Amino acid sequence: MKKVLIVDDAAFMRLSLKTMLEKNGYEVVGEAEDGSVGVKKYKELKPDFVTMDITMPEMDGIKALKSIKEFDPESKVIMISAMGQDSMVREAVISGAKGFIVKPFKEEHVLKTLSKI
Repeated sequence: MKKVLIVDDAAFMRLSLKTMLEKNGYEVVGEAEDGSVGVKKYKELKPDFVTMDITMPEMDGIKALKSIKEFDPESKVIMISAMGQDSMVREAVISGAKGFIVKPFKEEHVLKTLSKI
């Protein structure tokens, strides 16, 4: 079973992703409400995937992605962005993101993105 860490500052987003993933055979091993907590939990939990929101307080998703990549170059981080964050999406790809999910997302798109990685 694939282990997933969900990083998003919105509790309802974490819950909807968790519900969606668990229903489809993924194990959500942790959740974090900002990038710095996400990096810390990644190091502790060593999940197979991370879903990472881009816009968060404290440490944004791009900085968190870079920290996780430094710690583990093989990490699989999928960025979640709102519409119109194209420049950030580009920066995330350059920084090593494995995929993208744009909000508001549909379950089949989330699952398809994860299954490709």
